[in-house]
Amino acid sequence: MFIHIGDDHVIQSKDVVAIIDHSLISSSSIIEEMIHNQRKEKQVIETEDHQAKAIVITNDVIYFSPLSVYTLKKRANMMTTLNKLEDFSEESDF
Repeated sequence: MFIHIGDDHVIQSKDVVAIIDHSLISSSSIIEEMIHNQRKEKQVIETEDHQAKAIVITNDVIYFSPLSVYTLKKRANMMTTLNKLEDFSEESDF
């Protein structure tokens, strides 16, 4: 399934490694270093207005999302719920 993460970016949910609150960047030197290294490799996609609320880490790219972690989590959980639904429709034999 796919998740819309804002700024016209849609990613496959199976590729998501982590979703982190943007405010945690400055509190972790490891996250800062990872983002710095990925920027050098041109593997970071910033938000259009640079007002990121969350960081979405995938296997290949780091996305800065204008959506909150909570919103992204709800969208990911909605997709999981939809995948688990069974088809209870009855076939009519007329």
